[in-house]
Amino acid sequence: MTAVEKWRVLVVDDSALMRKVLKKIIESDPSFEVIDTARDGEDAVEKARALRPDVVTMDVNMPRMDGLTALQIIVEEAIAPVVVVSSLTQDGAVTTFEALELGAFDCVAKPGGTVSPNLHLVQRELLEKLKAACQASRRGRALRKLAERRVLPHVARKVPSRKAPAAPFFAVAIGISTGGPKTIYDVLPYLPADLNAAVFLVQHMPPTFTRSYAERLNNYCALEVVEAENGMEVEPGVVYVGKGGYHLKVESQGERLAIRLSTIPKHMFMPSVDVMMLSVLEVFGERTVGVLMTGMGDDGAEAMVKIRRSGGYTIAESEETAIVFGMPQEAIARGGAEVVLPSYRIHEAIVKKVGVRKG
Repeated sequence: MTAVEKWRVLVVDDSALMRKVLKKIIESDPSFEVIDTARDGEDAVEKARALRPDVVTMDVNMPRMDGLTALQIIVEEAIAPVVVVSSLTQDGAVTTFEALELGAFDCVAKPGGTVSPNLHLVQRELLEKLKAACQASRRGRALRKLAERRVLPHVARKVPSRKAPAAPFFAVAIGISTGGPKTIYDVLPYLPADLNAAVFLVQHMPPTFTRSYAERLNNYCALEVVEAENGMEVEPGVVYVGKGGYHLKVESQGERLAIRLSTIPKHMFMPSVDVMMLSVLEVFGERTVGVLMTGMGDDGAEAMVKIRRSGGYTIAESEETAIVFGMPQEAIARGGAEVVLPSYRIHEAIVKKVGVRKG
């Protein structure tokens, strides 16, 4: 983008007031220009096809054609990345994950419901995500990555494994952000139920989302997936999803290991990948496997360096598959990645390193 070019935005919302407010917020940043607005899904698809915007903001709950259907068409035709801006992304976590799995670049929750007078409260978040979407799209492969559909069968209900862990078992610490709710399906569903490791997953998302996120993942994984709760015992064969609004930590309590939720230290991300990984490293040492995947910024990059220096094993997602190459790129640049792999090969490296339980 040259000095005079601007990112071209199509705003989609069934509320005339919201269209006006969104336009004002977006154009408060001189990097953006709202080229048009649309009042429903059909209008959005027609205008997206004709105008070829750099990014689309999409409401979900609209008449005629809903936002999820319009999102699917725009993404599959590789027109532009879509950032969902809707009250449903806050109150209806299931709808949020459907949007992300259909290929939405990211979601922003209206803080005050469908017609929100407080949209300025998420102004910075919205502008950052719109900019990241445009930048990722300009780099070339983001639209193709978002359009790839992965239809996975639901996994039959698990019976807790009674196999004895190989002593001692490992810890797999996974950090992921923008693009994560879609990309994580390249990894977790392919890890076996008898994996000789406990898995700790931090996905940046609002506090009200993480329980539904864990429940949704549990339907697709052989491993048991749970939202981490304070005092929960840490066992191999379980994925502990960081609870929104709290850091995910591990502590030794005599002969058992337990989850500890904490609000210290203060951090822009709660949970933070760095905080989780460093806590896991303190307990598991060289039996720590750090995995850093798609996401904006550098959360987790410094912890990956420390894991590797402590004798642990570290994997960064490659640019080939990362929807946003920020977090893994930072880990690679700092020397924190022992191996760099596309998302669809990460599960193989994990299994090879930690093995499976005997019994």
